[in-house]
Amino acid sequence: MKDYIEERTLEIANYIIETKATVREAAKVFKVSKSTVHKDVSERLPKLNPIIYEEVRKILEKNKAERHIRGGFATKMKYKTMD
Repeated sequence: MKDYIEERTLEIANYIIETKATVREAAKVFKVSKSTVHKDVSERLPKLNPIIYEEVRKILEKNKAERHIRGGFATKMKYKTMD
């Protein structure tokens, strides 16, 4: 069981690096919860591969800094389709 979790953690990390995906997007692709993705990349990944962890951390920090923009855009699109 532990091997599966480690494998999933590395797959999620590589996916985030390749696509610059958010935690929510990665969770959808891997069919796990956002909490699981977050735990994998913030707690398990640093122990498995600190170098990949640093790359993922930078991407997720950037996503976090931009999330208010994405949220505003989504709201704008929602109301635009209501007209």
